[in-house]
Amino acid sequence: MIQMVAQFLTDSWAALSGAARSLLWPALFFLALGLLVKRRDLLPDMKRAFAESHLNIQISLFNLLLIVPLITVASQAMHAVVQTQDLRLVSPAAWSSLPMPLTIFLGVFIGDFVGYWRHRLEHTPLLWPSHAVHHSDTEMTWFSLERFHPINRITTFAIDSGVLLILGMPPIVVLSNSLVRHYYGYFIHADLPWTFGPLGKVFVSPAMHRWHHAVDPKAFNTNYATVFSLFDRAFGTFRVPGPCDIPTGVTDDMAPTLMGQIKYAFLPRAYRGLSRRKPTVHTAKQ
Repeated sequence: MIQMVAQFLTDSWAALSGAARSLLWPALFFLALGLLVKRRDLLPDMKRAFAESHLNIQISLFNLLLIVPLITVASQAMHAVVQTQDLRLVSPAAWSSLPMPLTIFLGVFIGDFVGYWRHRLEHTPLLWPSHAVHHSDTEMTWFSLERFHPINRITTFAIDSGVLLILGMPPIVVLSNSLVRHYYGYFIHADLPWTFGPLGKVFVSPAMHRWHHAVDPKAFNTNYATVFSLFDRAFGTFRVPGPCDIPTGVTDDMAPTLMGQIKYAFLPRAYRGLSRRKPTVHTAKQ
């Protein structure tokens, strides 16, 4: 028991240290990008987003200390089970016969297809109460990607990684899919007006994903993909009328505090009438 607690604390510290290092470069990148795109407007925007960013930091730290170590252990266990029980649908030899760059591309492409349907599942009454925490950010920035309920973090990991492991993809490809889609996720959450023009029909743009977060009935149930907008186009959920200047957020009654956000998914009232979300006025930017 003592060894388990010690290992958990060690994993938590390692996760915290690793996260601090991994967030440094994205923070510098988006700061430089913000200066380039917004110039004088960057500082007022940062001040306005401070309260939400502060809450995002709290949720991120909570997950890093308590959930990420559990996910690390679960990842190792899932890989062992799939391997020992021979649950792979495709032989690893089939993947290893392909050039590694192609295998990684296929891993990301298939991973985004899986993520598309997993994301749609998160917008159903069963999983929406936990996913609503991510959507509750009213000042969406790149750091909004860290705003995830622990339940949502676990289901995302289990579904996305589990399918790729069952498909027999090498661990390096599973890891590559996670990293590519994670860092691209930072980009599409950034407060940028870019639609990508014609390229937006292939790749998800920041404007496209901002519409997904918009408090606008026309935007509900649209734009689920992370990397390839092809999936939204193929399944009829693509909608990008232009740059998005609609407020973001949800009307779910959850307190804007760490515990308020965490406990929301455990409240019975969170599971009533979830399909009838309506726009709210308190999320409007000043």
